[in-house]
Amino acid sequence: MARSGPYPLPMDVDLLQDLVRSALAAGADAAEAVGAERSALSVSVRLGELEEVEREESRDLGLRVFVGQRTAVVSGSDVSAGARAKLVERAVAMARLAPEDLYAGFAPEDRLAKGPLPDLDLYDPTERSPEALEAVARETEDAARAVDGVKNSEGGSASWSTSGWSYVTSHGFVGRHRASGFSLSASVIAGEGSGMERGGDGRSARHAEDLPTPAGIGAEAGRRAAAKVGPRKLDSRTAPVIFENRIALSVLSPFIGAIAGTSVARGVSFLKDKLGEPVFASGIRITDTPHRRRGLGSAPFDDEGVATREMALIEDGRLTSWLLNSPAARQLGLETTGHASRSLAGPPGVNTHNLTLEPGAESREGLMKSAGSGLLVTSMFGPSLNANNGDWSAGVSGFWFENGEVAYPVNEITVAANLIELYARLVPASDLEIRGAANSPSLMVDALAIAGR
Repeated sequence: MARSGPYPLPMDVDLLQDLVRSALAAGADAAEAVGAERSALSVSVRLGELEEVEREESRDLGLRVFVGQRTAVVSGSDVSAGARAKLVERAVAMARLAPEDLYAGFAPEDRLAKGPLPDLDLYDPTERSPEALEAVARETEDAARAVDGVKNSEGGSASWSTSGWSYVTSHGFVGRHRASGFSLSASVIAGEGSGMERGGDGRSARHAEDLPTPAGIGAEAGRRAAAKVGPRKLDSRTAPVIFENRIALSVLSPFIGAIAGTSVARGVSFLKDKLGEPVFASGIRITDTPHRRRGLGSAPFDDEGVATREMALIEDGRLTSWLLNSPAARQLGLETTGHASRSLAGPPGVNTHNLTLEPGAESREGLMKSAGSGLLVTSMFGPSLNANNGDWSAGVSGFWFENGEVAYPVNEITVAANLIELYARLVPASDLEIRGAANSPSLMVDALAIAGR
């Protein structure tokens, strides 16, 4: 059974402000402190028996200091006064020895999140007991094992977590937010001997009530495993390819790296000359929505304290913006877009919040019928990318379809393309599902090089 636990507050900001004051007293010109706290419980079962129970409790600090244009970052899990003093001493000493960084520094004060933060509904106080998690993990695995053709199991798992994030700077910013997470998954094996095939399904959500049923996740895991049995090999060819919505983001992830301001500033992006230019086909729109309620990537401010906002990265096929934190923005002569992302132990990088490629008008089945025959990709592994020119390849498996209908499973295939050319020809289906922090419908390209036997 579930119970309602206490609302966990992020780390006390007084502690972080004291850390910042200590850094200034030790010789830093500016400083910022980050506190992260996490509680988590996960349970896994296999073949109906309890396999593992894992509990996590963590409380960590990160400190970044500036001495002129020199900077250093340190982190630790001991928050005692003595450990904090050593953290400050080490950070300032490291900064004094670091090379100068002309672009380092805080985000502009006029861009910081102020006033009441938006209510994103990211926290569910439901705390599931180990017994409750074991029960739903077993139910999920049982549903997967009940599918015809499933012969073995890699297990079912269930988990919940809560996390808090606090951020304080010497120029006056104080921000805190918190979130919860619930997940459920199963992985099973269909077929026998050398013909065994693995399949699985899993979902995560901020609120427990937003998870699909254990029976639904388990049945989908079993179905996906059983459908792969008896794969064939394809002869090398060029043919239409459809990337299933679950893995379509694997095709788009190089796009995110290519529009990261950090990559553009270094000149290692195949899209570095494409700002304002068509990159995708006309009509395609890719948005980033940090204020989606209960979104897995939602946040009221980024990891520099900059207020987040919705924006279209691709509008009618055209690239409208880079993803920028403050250092990259300074280097490019632009303004931060609120996409700073950092760990406790490093300076800010960039990342999206809730990325969505908006759906098209045609169903996936409709795209298959219009293509006639081709490859439906459902798994991808080992992608390779030349970041400078966009040449890309990946190992894939999935299904060959004929006359618009799935004909048989296939594996041991590689697809390859130049992403600038591929993106310009992508056609989105209508089957968008919001499953994570980055989501896309199935995507079709009219012709792609397929290397088989």
